[in-house]
Amino acid sequence: MQKRTDKQPDEDSVTSQRTRSNLAWNDFQLVLAIATSGSLSGASRALDVSHATVFRRLGDIEQRLGVILFERNRKGYRPTLAGEEIADTARVMDEAALAAERKVAGRDLAPSGEIWTTTTDSLLMGLLAPLFTQFKHKFPGIVLDVAVSNQLFNLTRREADVAIRPSNRPPESLIGRPLTTIGQAVYGHRSLGLTPGTSIATLASQPWIGAGPRLQDSSVDQWMDTNALKEACVYRVDTLVSILSAIRSGMGLAVIPCYLADGDPDIIQLTDPIPELEYGLWFLMHPDLRGVVRIHALMDFLTEAVRAQKQRLAGQSI
Repeated sequence: MQKRTDKQPDEDSVTSQRTRSNLAWNDFQLVLAIATSGSLSGASRALDVSHATVFRRLGDIEQRLGVILFERNRKGYRPTLAGEEIADTARVMDEAALAAERKVAGRDLAPSGEIWTTTTDSLLMGLLAPLFTQFKHKFPGIVLDVAVSNQLFNLTRREADVAIRPSNRPPESLIGRPLTTIGQAVYGHRSLGLTPGTSIATLASQPWIGAGPRLQDSSVDQWMDTNALKEACVYRVDTLVSILSAIRSGMGLAVIPCYLADGDPDIIQLTDPIPELEYGLWFLMHPDLRGVVRIHALMDFLTEAVRAQKQRLAGQSI
């Protein structure tokens, strides 16, 4: 058996040297950027790092490899044979990375997966529940996970993927699509014996139902204040569905969205839709999700389905 001499590196030493000379993906990117631009300043702009960082990293790469990758002259940086080999390898790696991205993105061409959706209880009950059922029949590979809340979930922190929300001023940090306009009017139970078209001044003598502070409907609150209706409030509650239930019980009159009450034969629309209480219905999502096929499938489906009910949602004049 041949004796190991001191000149022969042991296995641990070889492994250590190989580890130190290994190139990371960003090393290949750096060499390719210098080779393509022909200068450190051009590479720094392409990689969005400082000139000093490019200089330091190139020196580190050359030291680890033990070879010179670029010839420096007045015209810039020209790759040596070793530098050209590294740059060519980087081009191949870059193409492979792009091909992998396209392959992964292509898997989403058939809409599938889960969509975290948030909306309000009134929209779910009065509009969206049957539309979600139709959507599921059309796209069986998509699972809708719906969070019902009157508070706007933080889409930036991915508490939900999309929000279907009433709003006249959607957050600027989100992107989305206006679906339609929602009309609101005054409604009361048939048992109260009131006639449609009665003036607000006359209706002020009736008991009224108001929005609780957690409903955050400042426009209705201001409208009731302007028309001296706050003093007539005998009951306040913080969801539109609960207000509808109070109307059904004969508790009093209230302003609610037309779509929520028009299908109930025991509830009468007493006024025309009130112009200053109209609001928009929006489909909102985080900008990072704009290219996700399943998200666009839901947005396009709801856009068509909701706009087909535009007149009903805006409310009818009496």
